[in-house]
Amino acid sequence: MITRFAPSPTGPLHLGHAFSALTAWDMAQAAGGTFLLRIDDLDRSRARPEWETRTKDDLRWLGLSWPEPCRRESEHLSEYAAALDRLWTMGLLYPCTCTRRDIRDALSAPQEGAPLMGPDGLIYPGTCRPARPPSGPRPDAATLRLDMARACAVAGAPGFTETATGTQTVQTPPDRMVSRIGDVALARRDMGAAYHLAVVVDDAAQRITHVVRGADLFEATPIHALLQRLLGLPTPVYHHHRLIRDDAGKRLAKRDDARAIALYRTEGRCPDGIRAMVGLRPSAP
Repeated sequence: MITRFAPSPTGPLHLGHAFSALTAWDMAQAAGGTFLLRIDDLDRSRARPEWETRTKDDLRWLGLSWPEPCRRESEHLSEYAAALDRLWTMGLLYPCTCTRRDIRDALSAPQEGAPLMGPDGLIYPGTCRPARPPSGPRPDAATLRLDMARACAVAGAPGFTETATGTQTVQTPPDRMVSRIGDVALARRDMGAAYHLAVVVDDAAQRITHVVRGADLFEATPIHALLQRLLGLPTPVYHHHRLIRDDAGKRLAKRDDARAIALYRTEGRCPDGIRAMVGLRPSAP
């Protein structure tokens, strides 16, 4: 078993992050496997070296360890470019010039009804989708979207194994991929690869066997299973754990500094105290 934790170095590590990392660590330890750390730093406008340093320090304090050097996404842009080239050659990508406001305005038009939300945000209305796949070389520094209908015609219904609530096979019909997910962005003009593409390439490169992450990403997993099939990559087993929420039931975010692990450390809490706070058993002696 190989699990991983892939934080973005854009803010403090909070209880939700700690729960996810500890869950992945515990699963690997129980199976005699390996836990890996990956730094999701593609968003260079927000990623900061000091946050990476603090994240690693907090994780080590919690009792976690991993092989170094850890993988940083910013150092593997050529791998993402190769995956994009393959999908472009297959005729599954197209450039998109729409802004978020353009998409919101298009979906808010009276004849369209209420905007639909998918795992990638507002479901793209297809404004820039061409009738035929674009020809010529793949454009650089452009937002590229996956033509979901064409992709599903090539790969069929994506499926994956989920283990968080007992082992089950989850399969999403192509018509639902089109209507409930839509043409997701796989490359961003300002940061190269988008999350959905990068995470698939990374997990394959690191030979991740079990992806451990929050239940908020469950609806995005069919996208990843589809890309894995299109790119000829293995599909890991997925474990989408419960989310850690505040007293009002809201999922924790990086702005929740009051629940930052660094703050609990300065208050004199111990690692097993953090485990107790998120409902995990004490660490093994």
